[in-house]
Amino acid sequence: MKFGSLLAASVLASCLSFQAFAQDTTYDLVEPLAEYKIYVSEKVQKLEEDTKAFTDAVKAGDVEKAKSLFASTRLSYEAIEPIAELFSDLDVAIDSRADDWEKAEQDPGFTGFHRIEYGLWEKNSTEELTPVADKLMADVSELNKRIAGLTFPPEKVVGGAAVLMEEVAATKISGEEDRYSHTDLWDFKGNFDGSRKIFDLVRPLIEAKEAEFTKKVDENFNTVSQTLDKYKEGDGYQSYDKLTEADRKVLSIAVNTLAEDLSTLRGKLGLN
Repeated sequence: MKFGSLLAASVLASCLSFQAFAQDTTYDLVEPLAEYKIYVSEKVQKLEEDTKAFTDAVKAGDVEKAKSLFASTRLSYEAIEPIAELFSDLDVAIDSRADDWEKAEQDPGFTGFHRIEYGLWEKNSTEELTPVADKLMADVSELNKRIAGLTFPPEKVVGGAAVLMEEVAATKISGEEDRYSHTDLWDFKGNFDGSRKIFDLVRPLIEAKEAEFTKKVDENFNTVSQTLDKYKEGDGYQSYDKLTEADRKVLSIAVNTLAEDLSTLRGKLGLN
């Protein structure tokens, strides 16, 4: 791909000039980091495109279309959360929840995806959502611009594989993320994909010395994937409120097991 080739060359050059890369292991990370930046750049461009379609539906007052686009639009954001969260102002604006704010849903600071989710599902309306949609679109576009100029910290990238799974285990299994739409399984899938991408990129640096470890992690990824697959419905996933407590417990155990193994990646690569 022309875009990919040009971006890879640019990222590789910027990574090679990064003076902190003094150890052999860190030099070995230059290529995986370049590949990961391509992945994130493509994801954030997809996010911007999908957010445009989603916010256009909101502003047009098309509640059903906006609902149908909500979960799939968020997939790209969930996959790159460790990088998006480096820009805390944008992360708060794009992805905060009502309970992050003093007045909850009524707080003027509550914006982004979940404010729109609240309007669409709790009120079944797009009333007063046009300025929220415009701000969300502007914030996503700004995120794209900032990521384009970012030198990715290796410890944040490698650590992100565990962070994505830990976030599912700590705050998403409960269903608090998409509390109005119950589209949580889509978010899990985005987190899973982002985590797996990071692991696959650094795998060659670990596998030669720790084949059993990489085999174990692969098996744990497969367990989580197969568990998620049980809840597929059409092109997406079942409503999360349909899962029983037993279902959630099985998913939680699989995610926690994977997260524990992934939490050792930074140490194995000398990044602690």
